[in-house]
Amino acid sequence: MMKSRARWERVRRSGLLWAVTLVLGAAAEPVAADPGQPAGKVAGKVASKPRARDLGIPFDGQPGPHNAITDVPGVEVGHVTLIVGHGPLRVGKGPVRTGVTAILPRGKSSRTRSVSAVVSLNGNGELTGSHWVQESGLLESPILITNTDSVGVVRDAVISWGNRRFPPSTVLEEAFGLPVVAETSDALLNDISGQHVNREHVWKALDEARPGPVAEGNVGGGTGMMTSEFKGGIGTSSRVVSLPSGKYTVGVLVQANYGRRGDLRIAGVPIGKEIADLMPVFPQLQEKRRDGSLIVVVGTDAPLLPHQMARLVRRVSVGLGRLGAVSYNSSGDIFIGFGMPEPEPTATGIQTWTAISNEGIDKLLQATVHATEESIVNALIAAETMVGASGATVYALPHDRLREVLRKYGRLVQ
Repeated sequence: MMKSRARWERVRRSGLLWAVTLVLGAAAEPVAADPGQPAGKVAGKVASKPRARDLGIPFDGQPGPHNAITDVPGVEVGHVTLIVGHGPLRVGKGPVRTGVTAILPRGKSSRTRSVSAVVSLNGNGELTGSHWVQESGLLESPILITNTDSVGVVRDAVISWGNRRFPPSTVLEEAFGLPVVAETSDALLNDISGQHVNREHVWKALDEARPGPVAEGNVGGGTGMMTSEFKGGIGTSSRVVSLPSGKYTVGVLVQANYGRRGDLRIAGVPIGKEIADLMPVFPQLQEKRRDGSLIVVVGTDAPLLPHQMARLVRRVSVGLGRLGAVSYNSSGDIFIGFGMPEPEPTATGIQTWTAISNEGIDKLLQATVHATEESIVNALIAAETMVGASGATVYALPHDRLREVLRKYGRLVQ
């Protein structure tokens, strides 16, 4: 018996038990468990599940081949998903319903800076590194999204990952000194105070980021999130736009954790009022629940200047409006966009920028609205009912009933 217990303890400490539990808890898109490695989900390992268009929900615009932010050339996305335990909340022990999502605008092999802008619709949230993005008009690091209490460890892990991948030659040449990390709160389903995301999880999300299809719903940073009081999480979409200067892609990825049921509209239909049951159950909540938050990442290969990138990112708010979003007082609704690489300076320090004229960006603005709207609906469609800490339960938006309501209003694509 003592030998058995000792063996069990070695397994527990090695992380094998943790990894296997994660794979079982996230069986929709499993990744093989490695002893000593946190299991997770990555962009290239996506299970076959319906997306919003598959259910007959109508959307405007032409999506790219994957209908994802990874349709923008060079973009890679990785998730690590942590789903462990059940029962009463025990801070530091679980249950765990959280994770981290990494978006790399130029992939893992490049630290080239990109045109960038940050827009805050309602600033009750955190986006580290945003001051320098706004000041410089450039993004110098990957973008990571996680839960509110894990921002610090994720930020530190991005710095250490960057220094390992791009070893500095001098003390002044740190790869990612001001990394961009965003958050929304999963406190109602997850042991958020236990801070279960660690640096190895962050490194794994970055190392395993891939182009191609992107896992959605209860994955990565979106694992424990809810939207309009249905289960929410990660969603993505893209649009292809033809302009006189060429064909361009606008991609959007969201971590959706916002909204009240009665406000929700899909394809112009008041879904929140038509499906008013299946409200979340929070047995331990003793006070009025605060509104959640929303992080939106916009990427494009269109040649834009930083001020034009900001104009694009502001249109996220219009996409939210099409879904009935209000952006209430406690909702941290913060958006960041990235575009083309910064041009190399000449030997005399001169940079030559190429950009579409302000008069020529209307289709890109429209594409941002449409891709934002579809990204959030994709998050709702992909998410599955989740039971978390102390029996807290958030139900998935039922596909069959959604289709019935859309049909009733003449909005279902047959």
